[in-house]
Amino acid sequence: MPTTLSVPAVTMLYAAVLGILLVLLALNVVRLRLGRHVGLGIGNDGSLEQPVRVHGNFAENAPMFLILLLLAELAGLEASWLHAAGAVFVVSRLLHAFGLQTQRGRSPGRFLGSLGSWTTILAMSGYLLGRSLA
Repeated sequence: MPTTLSVPAVTMLYAAVLGILLVLLALNVVRLRLGRHVGLGIGNDGSLEQPVRVHGNFAENAPMFLILLLLAELAGLEASWLHAAGAVFVVSRLLHAFGLQTQRGRSPGRFLGSLGSWTTILAMSGYLLGRSLA
């Protein structure tokens, strides 16, 4: 008789939300590139650097978080903790995107966004490391 895994519903929710945010950030870059007639990267238009990095930074962090969230869910972490981590990560990514998009250099949004994102990634990593060594 084949075994079936339970559906990782919490991870599915946050993967969907983060997927939508990724596409919205990508569309912003496309819109700006089209408007400035830039085919790749930032061309000679330094004002494209920030939106490109907003999208890139999101794309660099979200996949690792989702992998960790999925593994924690499959390992049996309570849904309330998974939702807390997911909510903090989503809000953190929004703060980071807003902070980086609106201000070059340091900004409260960028700082808090990075802090929240890294904290959730480290918390999920710590949970999984503890589970793997138990």
